[in-house]
Amino acid sequence: MSDPATRSLLIIGGAEDKVGRVTILRRFVRLAGGRKSRIVIIPTASSVPDEVIEVYSTVFSRLGAPQIDSVNPSDRAHSSDADLQALVDGATGIFLSGGNQLKLSQLIVGTPLGAAILRAYERGAVVAGTSAGASIMSQFMISMGDEGVTPRQRSSQLTAGLGLLPGVIVDQHFDQRARYGRLLSLVATSPNLLGMGIDEDTAAEITDGTELTVVGSGAVFVVDARNAVTDAHQAERDAPLLVTGAIVHTLPFGATFNLESATLTDFSEKYADLAVSTSRDRHDTATAAAALRR
Repeated sequence: MSDPATRSLLIIGGAEDKVGRVTILRRFVRLAGGRKSRIVIIPTASSVPDEVIEVYSTVFSRLGAPQIDSVNPSDRAHSSDADLQALVDGATGIFLSGGNQLKLSQLIVGTPLGAAILRAYERGAVVAGTSAGASIMSQFMISMGDEGVTPRQRSSQLTAGLGLLPGVIVDQHFDQRARYGRLLSLVATSPNLLGMGIDEDTAAEITDGTELTVVGSGAVFVVDARNAVTDAHQAERDAPLLVTGAIVHTLPFGATFNLESATLTDFSEKYADLAVSTSRDRHDTATAAAALRR
């Protein structure tokens, strides 16, 4: 009997470099098989899916990917289309774009297309997602919520995700949009779940659901509230929450972290070799599309 396939997720905090050294997207293509890869782009979360397909197809092609397709269901019923499922079933890499994660949940989660993504992950295809595509990775995802540093009661909402990463809540654009408070409020009310906040132009590469390696110019924030004390069961709506005793880990490029034990397992300094711009304008989809056409 052959060994089980290595399962890989690449969870990106959004605004990843698309026109410079493209560190994160280069890693995705490599995990997908490089010049033997078959990549499927899912732009469904975006309000400009054609531009999303153009940008990522151009980047992946420049990085050596020979076959790039797109899958964009128009509604939940369309996610039962056999042709869309076949493209995912044949992929070695699946990339979910940013946009509106609630739209992803409504159109894909719990459908045959969603099941095809899960099958692809289990057989060893890398599944990557940026921004909204990052949030959808977890079993329970943040679909909306207030931003800010202070955790408050009922400031966020959880919705069903794809379930590729159980036991973790993922948030994105973490430092740039001050989402510390909403992530902490959610793990305070569900302390069995780890909170993971990912900065822009930063990715959590997760192998077999347990080993997390950080790639990119920012950091991955992990909060463990399993032994914390909180008043979440008593606090009134919008009240600041008491959270004491939570363990916080801030993990930059080169850190390796075990999600099961919630401990750092290795660290190798990478910033001496890193030179990536993180300007929002530079990474805007329309701006990137124009830059890549030059």
